[in-house]
Amino acid sequence: MAEQKESSVLFSLKELMNLEQERITQEAASQQRQAREARERREAEERALRDAEDRRSREAEEARRAAEQRQREDAARLEAIKQAELERSKAEAEHRAHLQTVAAQREHEAQLVKIRQQSSAKQIKIAAAVAITILGIGMAGLGFKWKQDQELAAAQRAQAAQELAKAQEETKRIEAERAKLEQQIADAEKDRQRIELALSTAKSENERQALRIEQQRNEARLKGLGVEGSSAGKTKPTKPAKPAKPCDCRPGDPLCSCL
Repeated sequence: MAEQKESSVLFSLKELMNLEQERITQEAASQQRQAREARERREAEERALRDAEDRRSREAEEARRAAEQRQREDAARLEAIKQAELERSKAEAEHRAHLQTVAAQREHEAQLVKIRQQSSAKQIKIAAAVAITILGIGMAGLGFKWKQDQELAAAQRAQAAQELAKAQEETKRIEAERAKLEQQIADAEKDRQRIELALSTAKSENERQALRIEQQRNEARLKGLGVEGSSAGKTKPTKPAKPAKPCDCRPGDPLCSCL
């Protein structure tokens, strides 16, 4: 019985020792965790401080560079304005000097012209009178020549119009005679065909004799019209007479004698 109690007490003590050891272990782990968290917080704060310091340094550096850039730009702009003002002043001075030089030169030329005008006034008047006289004579001669040319041109146009009218009338006459001759030839040809048809159907010698006489007269009329008759009943127009010499006038010339 006593041994059981002792074993129970020992077991209880072991349990207590185990619990105490577990508590100590947990406290140590908790302390380590807290220490680690504190260290991480401290490191995070230090890192944030460093980052903030670096950011402030970068911003300050950028602000310094921007300020220096503005200063350089302002200095360059001021220098450009100064150079432009110097160039403008120089150009204005050169322009004024040029104007003064031109004015002096024109004044000198005006004085020379005035001197020449005063010294040669009589010569100019004489030359002007001679020039006016020659010009008047020339204008009169030109006017007379122009009038003669106009009259000659009018006469030539009138003559050309007359020649053209005559040529047109002659052409109309020739066309009318040609049409009349063609009609006469056609009538004679019809008579020839009629006579030949009558000869082929004649029943008596007297009738054929009369038709032969009429046929001879018709052939004579055809010959007089320039057409040769034949026993086969064909007609052949005579060849037109050739001109004595070829016409060398330009086409459409109203004064051409070949028309």
